[in-house]
Amino acid sequence: MSQLGDDPELIRIGNCSGFYGDRMSAMREMLEGGELDVLTGDYLAELTMLILGRDRMKDANLGYAKTFVRQLENSLGSALESGVRIVANAGGLNPAGLAQRVREAAEKLGLAPKVAYVSGDDLLPRAAELGLGAPLTANAYLGAWGIAECLNAGADIVVTGRVTDAALVVGPAAAHFGWQRRDYDALAGAVVAGHVIECGTQATGGNFAFFTEIADLMRPGFPIAEVRRDGSTVITKHAGTGGAVTVDTVEAQLMYEIQSARYAGPDVTTRLDSIALTQEGPDRVLISGVRGEAPPPRTKVSLNTIGGFRNEMEFILTGLDIEAKVELVQRQLEAWLPVRPAELDWTLARLDRPDAETEEQASALLRCVVRDPDPNKVGRGFSAVAVELALASYAGFSLTTLPGNGSPYGVFSPGYVDAKDVPHLATLPDGSTVDIAPAGETLELAEVPEPALPQLLPQGETRRVPLGTLALARSGDKGGNANIGVWVRTDEQWRWLVHALTVDELRLLLPETAKMPITRHVLPNLRAINFIVEGLLGAGVAYQARFDPQAKGLGEWLRARHIEIPVELLA
Repeated sequence: MSQLGDDPELIRIGNCSGFYGDRMSAMREMLEGGELDVLTGDYLAELTMLILGRDRMKDANLGYAKTFVRQLENSLGSALESGVRIVANAGGLNPAGLAQRVREAAEKLGLAPKVAYVSGDDLLPRAAELGLGAPLTANAYLGAWGIAECLNAGADIVVTGRVTDAALVVGPAAAHFGWQRRDYDALAGAVVAGHVIECGTQATGGNFAFFTEIADLMRPGFPIAEVRRDGSTVITKHAGTGGAVTVDTVEAQLMYEIQSARYAGPDVTTRLDSIALTQEGPDRVLISGVRGEAPPPRTKVSLNTIGGFRNEMEFILTGLDIEAKVELVQRQLEAWLPVRPAELDWTLARLDRPDAETEEQASALLRCVVRDPDPNKVGRGFSAVAVELALASYAGFSLTTLPGNGSPYGVFSPGYVDAKDVPHLATLPDGSTVDIAPAGETLELAEVPEPALPQLLPQGETRRVPLGTLALARSGDKGGNANIGVWVRTDEQWRWLVHALTVDELRLLLPETAKMPITRHVLPNLRAINFIVEGLLGAGVAYQARFDPQAKGLGEWLRARHIEIPVELLA
């Protein structure tokens, strides 16, 4: 056990990155803004693994988040001086390479931090053997114990490959408190804390549905998790920073990219239906009551492949006869193409309005997207045809896009392998390597039955208004699926919402989901419902199946839809 701070009953873990490309100055801001014991950074997402995979194809020495090194160059002295440990998954596909790059950068600064790294997640060399096919990248989600081992060995900086996002918090907490493998409730509490802070300022007011309630959202501060020995946590931020930490901003992040009430990981399965949130004071929210169970026996693997090549052209349609113009240009383009691509999809966005006061308000957008394994079928042979229509098609013909070649697109899919088949290696500051054993106790994952619902609110007068008048929402992507978390603030609103917002009602409110499998999960402690819409995002973010490929705006679309709400709740 290695105590990482001055308080044996508390560890302060901050975040300075929610994605590859987040605020460059955040590491320095967090180190200089107030007290911390550990600073974490989350740089990896499903799309990022594809980007890093393409980097590695060009240069075998790459495959990690290069911005992390630049951030360290500006902040490493401050971190070492204050004794703050840094833990980040910026290693991506090459944690050993990043660790070496960090050492080189530190040497140029005249500094000598103890650097360690966690690896073993890269299953690409064994993909076929493990039944994972022939992907571009294949990375298992490792847990927290390799990070804990590195910190216990005195590492100042720990970089990892593909660990779970929450492991960046669980590992330091486990090292600090000396938690054991079966301290499931404490581990689950840290998982929830990690999930809240992993996306940076999304926990402090960023992407928040009721953002007009936040007095200062100009530059939100990054979140801090004050984790306690029992796994309970207070979410906060440095004093004087923008944004806010409220029950709703925390719940907004809790509802992001989750699925059922059981949140599975390699160290613990967290019961999301056990979470309690309490506003302890200004910018301080307590997370308590979290329960955990043994993890499942199989480990999730992130698989990315090159799905083919993609191109698109977008037409502007202005004024009258929009439908007829659409029909004409579709027939023309498809007839003029020298060869039809494997996929050819049309999407019409009716942004036009009658008797518009500006030309833009009188215009609709028609997008044609093509995909094919052969780049020649979606290259200039496609886009040039769209341009050739310019003087031969509908009145007012115009394009928003220039002709160009197709570009490769990625396809994400999850795989699962026995946890015992995944190596988990901690390479310590002295260069020695420790083999981290998989969980000794496992439990097959099972769905949580829907809990008893509260009594239906008595029927009274209703008014048809946007759902978002009362409800908050947060949506996101999980491979090709989208999740939409919806919640309300009072018990009376909950009595209405949980009965009103059914799967059938969601299909009516969001017609694009009407033919897709949808599951609903009820979380009474949070007065929340989480919907999983399967297949809405095609083959993942890089596939770009929709104009909103990560489903970021899906929850806001739902909130904007009108529904009958009891007048007494609107008061």
